[in-house]
Amino acid sequence: MKHNKVGPVMATEVIRVEYGTPFKEVVRLLADHRISGLPVIDEEEKVLGVISETDLMARQAVTPDPFEPTRRRRLADLRRGARRQAAKAQARTAGQLMTRPPVTVHADDTIVEAARTMAQRRVERLPVLDEEDRLIGIVTRRDLLQVFLRPDTEIRQEVIDDVVTRALWLPPRTVDVSVVEGVVTLAGDMERKSETEIAVSMTRQIGGVVAVVDKLTYRLDDSHLRPGEPGLHGAADDWLRTI
Repeated sequence: MKHNKVGPVMATEVIRVEYGTPFKEVVRLLADHRISGLPVIDEEEKVLGVISETDLMARQAVTPDPFEPTRRRRLADLRRGARRQAAKAQARTAGQLMTRPPVTVHADDTIVEAARTMAQRRVERLPVLDEEDRLIGIVTRRDLLQVFLRPDTEIRQEVIDDVVTRALWLPPRTVDVSVVEGVVTLAGDMERKSETEIAVSMTRQIGGVVAVVDKLTYRLDDSHLRPGEPGLHGAADDWLRTI
């Protein structure tokens, strides 16, 4: 199920800067490429931090108001994060300006995991790393949404190939698979209840699937059986034991 991974949807041409890149060069790159953030890397392509437009605006945000009472300014300086913002306001290089540690994902992470990270950390983009934690791409919210533009025919074929045939070892026509606007309907009569649950669960994990309508029936309710007990012998048993 390659389409539910970050790797296939990420952008591989990444605008990046090094620790010593001047402040104005960072601003120019963001403006020229019409992006709102970029990663800061070292000589080994490891991500040191990330710069966003919010970091760039720190210089203006921390500039004191000449009409603000002195006592109020001093109290503001004591607030959490004020020192960090003050340092960014004086930043001359990317390294001094960046936010660290960086929030990243790996190419093999799922789109769901990446989306959850973006939501929890309130970021719009994530540097993508390889197995050795080197920068190989970047993924944005828009990239993650692209998976939902997959054609229904492509999604249907993946359900048949990966779920019905490879995972459950069933003839393709055993399960009737239909897809309309990303909503997958599974229908058919299967041997065991556990197989219907596997079919529905795996289908939900396929990239581009909006929802799954379960119209599957079964002959044997094996939900009360434990792995290894009589009656639990089938092609999907190994998968079942992992859930």
